Amino acid sequence: MSPIRRVVVIGCGLIGTSVACALRRAGVRVELADHDPWALAQAARMGAGTALRAGDGPADVVVIATPPSSVAAVLREAQARGLGTVYTDVASAKTRVLAEAERIGCDLTGYVPGHPMAGREISGPGAARAGLFEGRTWALCPHPALSPRALRTVSALASACGAEVTLLAPDAHDRAAAAVSHVPLVLSAALAARFAAQGPDGDPGEMGALPLAAGALRDVTRVAGSPAGMWRDILAHNAGPVADLLEAMTRDLGRVAAALRAADDGPVAEVLARGNEGHARIVRALSRTREPERAAS
Repeated sequence: MSPIRRVVVIGCGLIGTSVACALRRAGVRVELADHDPWALAQAARMGAGTALRAGDGPADVVVIATPPSSVAAVLREAQARGLGTVYTDVASAKTRVLAEAERIGCDLTGYVPGHPMAGREISGPGAARAGLFEGRTWALCPHPALSPRALRTVSALASACGAEVTLLAPDAHDRAAAAVSHVPLVLSAALAARFAAQGPDGDPGEMGALPLAAGALRDVTRVAGSPAGMWRDILAHNAGPVADLLEAMTRDLGRVAAALRAADDGPVAEVLARGNEGHARIVRALSRTREPERAAS
């Protein structure tokens, strides 16, 4: 039984509903809120909790499971209503969200920026799974104003969901998220876009190659099916780290392209060898956690 007795989850999408289902499975009372009555009703039908009622007093934790662009405003409103004693979010970009929360006057002592590293490329409450976070990393990002009690409470919440907590500074989190989640999504989308009907400049792309497509193309483009609107918001809130890594990769790809045109095998062999080494490191790292079911955001 979790030491956390009551949680309010604001936002009944994939992650919010999965958090709610995981907490319900751990014996926690969960109340739900969402601006979309359909999403709220579907999450409730799945057993994620009941609709938030006025007058129930502050919850142990309020989980804000909304897009990054709305986290700070939702946090301020929830604090003004006294919905909880401790607050956290699940957005996949931290530095800009934390700065916005500070700018608009949120109480940061009880706000623990968080990011569970799990997800799927399909969205909505119907895609939620109580076991989505089992064995997965849940990043928490302490800041100078944060109270130790709030950090302990949200750590307990993540553990109740089956996750393993890791602590990162907000900027370190954003650089890591760019490398392991955000840039892979952009690269996947960029390749998949070559197979769209037509590029923005009239480029016909590679549609004619699709009859030959097999597992390699499917595997590399899998996360390109993730919701575009959600990812626009995420990328905008982690623009600097994502752009830095994309520029570095553009330089790498440029060297490979130049080497191929010059029939120079050296740079090509080097990137393939480094790719083998990096792949081995990735496999070892993922073997220590449950393989993600779908795209982590």
